[in-house]
Amino acid sequence: MNPLARLVVVLGPTASGKSALGIWLAQRLDGEIVVCDSTQVYRHFDIGTAKVPLAERQEIPHHLVDLVEPDEVFTAGDYRRHAVPVLEEIRRRGKVPILTAGTGLYLRALLEGLADAPARSEELRKRLRKTAGERGPAHLHRILARLDSATSGRIAPRDTQKVIRALEMRLLTGRPVGEIHRQGRAPLEGFEVRKIGLLPPRRALYEKIDHRVLHMLSAGWAEEVRELAARFAADAKPFEFIGYPELRAYLEGHISLETATQQIQQATRRFAKRQITWFRREPRVHWLEGFGDEPEICAGALQYLQKTVP
Repeated sequence: MNPLARLVVVLGPTASGKSALGIWLAQRLDGEIVVCDSTQVYRHFDIGTAKVPLAERQEIPHHLVDLVEPDEVFTAGDYRRHAVPVLEEIRRRGKVPILTAGTGLYLRALLEGLADAPARSEELRKRLRKTAGERGPAHLHRILARLDSATSGRIAPRDTQKVIRALEMRLLTGRPVGEIHRQGRAPLEGFEVRKIGLLPPRRALYEKIDHRVLHMLSAGWAEEVRELAARFAADAKPFEFIGYPELRAYLEGHISLETATQQIQQATRRFAKRQITWFRREPRVHWLEGFGDEPEICAGALQYLQKTVP
């Protein structure tokens, strides 16, 4: 029997320093980064999705970034199908894959497998999209809350694509989405998984989020949005990501830049709170109460891995 290969997972809310810690660990463990983020799989949307610039990657390879065009659909199942062969290739070369995970559903799909969910129904999706167009995305989210409150609590009201998929699964099977996901999974095999969770103090995290939004704006985020809006259809999935609707509203003259900034900061703080709630349910996580770029947190992470991973 072949020995299990190492797989390190660094998880936590946005702005907690996952990327910094992942790179730091990769330098010391002869590792490569595998990004687990539902926004960074899309090409061209760079600043607003907080992709690590090439110049800051310290020559560490980063995988599963820029996989698809903005008009393509990408799911948790697609992520798993891309990720598994990447992990196998990294293992084959004798390197350590270090997964930086901000999207809990993608992480779960990779580690635990996917349920035998029903196939898409374009007819049902068309009806649901029509309803969303006529009555607004929040109306669909309220329907989902009545039919499957647990699932609705994990999906943002404006994430129409996820709401429609959840409603589709609920209506086609008659079962809650959580029940479907718990059945028929094939977990990832061949890897010894160790998870490190970053959990900075809440006030400090929110301050970091607010400052990071300002930094992203100073780096040209609004200009990025202007260029993307001229190139891609308004209903492309990445335009739903935090910050892009707000900056489009600013560029179209509907709100001021100050208002857009405040809305982005607030939405990001709320998103971080949802991430923390999700990751708190993740089993066997070694939690570190700080940011991933703090020396003592880096040292604590490495010490944990050296004790528990051969």
